[in-house]
Amino acid sequence: MCMKGLEQYDVRLLLALVKSVEGRTDFFKVLVEGPHPELAAFSNAIRGDDDAMVWLFKHDFAWLAILSNACDGDEKAIEWIGTALPRVNLMFALAVKRNEQAIKWLYANRLEIFLMLARETEKFLDYQDKEYAWPYVMHFGGHVRAAEELTKWKNKTDNNDTEERQQQTDQGE
Repeated sequence: MCMKGLEQYDVRLLLALVKSVEGRTDFFKVLVEGPHPELAAFSNAIRGDDDAMVWLFKHDFAWLAILSNACDGDEKAIEWIGTALPRVNLMFALAVKRNEQAIKWLYANRLEIFLMLARETEKFLDYQDKEYAWPYVMHFGGHVRAAEELTKWKNKTDNNDTEERQQQTDQGE
């Protein structure tokens, strides 16, 4: 699995992602039908779609699912993004939560597309928080399936690391 981060994508795809997070179904459709459906799944994951989170894990895009969790402020996800992906991904996730240093870093590095994506993600998450605060909204447990997929992914990754270390030991490295 190749974990490069969001910066690996063409700026036009990132702009389509911004519009998809904004709620534009025409741009979502472009992402789904294009060569990078993982961006459509990421868009939906940001918007709270458990099926999209599961899809990301099952199709070797766990890093996008974890990035979505980092945008929600999940401390473990933020820590993982900070060590596993290039810095721009961490700065994007922190900018979603209005971290001034992250916003300044993105601006100073002329990464305005990530500022746009952070702004739209922040807007949606703020809206979602207000909707969930409504007293008549029933909550059914949230990201249970996504949490199960994360556990499976972690176990698979840990097993692969253990096997690699054993092979290196066997080969005398």
